[in-house]
Amino acid sequence: MKVRSLAELKTLHKVIAQRAAAEAAAREAERLRLQRLDRERRLFELAVGPVQPLVAPRRVHHPLRPVEPTPRQRQLDEQAVMREALSDDFDVETLLHTDEALSFRRPGLGPDVVRKLREGHWSIQRQIDLHGLRTDEAREALGAFIRETHALGLRCVRVVHGKGLGSPGRTPVLKARVLRWLVQKNEVLAFVQARPAEGGAGALVVLLKPVGRRLSTSRR
Repeated sequence: MKVRSLAELKTLHKVIAQRAAAEAAAREAERLRLQRLDRERRLFELAVGPVQPLVAPRRVHHPLRPVEPTPRQRQLDEQAVMREALSDDFDVETLLHTDEALSFRRPGLGPDVVRKLREGHWSIQRQIDLHGLRTDEAREALGAFIRETHALGLRCVRVVHGKGLGSPGRTPVLKARVLRWLVQKNEVLAFVQARPAEGGAGALVVLLKPVGRRLSTSRR
């Protein structure tokens, strides 16, 4: 750095002196800080006595493994499918009351429920006609019908399965399956063969559980 005048030389000396003073002040501050720390350490040793540093235990650090997400919705869907998986092999004969017409009621319900159902105590609110459907189609249609009508809060519905007059041997194959399927549906409380004016042997009148409350099973 060239100095062109006496004034510049004085200014340079002043800058150098200020820088040296700042560096000396910083060194003094650091010396005082270390001195204070040493004094505090000695005071601590005098207060608690001789100490030894703790030996850090050897630890094994296991890598974190990501937790697989639980497919909750898929599980719920699979459970719903299982609930709707109506079996054709379900033994319904021991649950049906064989008199002048077939009838079914859940355990705990009195016979007056079946009597009232036959007498039309509950008005039929909706019906499904399974005529012409194949077995798999009829099973799905009936399951959806019972589920939807129950969700709507309907209490009494009719299921028309036909008399089997058009089936080989004139045997009502679909009727027997409908009986099995209805017994397996939790929404169904009872059913009876329809009265002649409502379809007779070709239909069933079904009583569904009430929505949102438990049905009393005591006799009136």
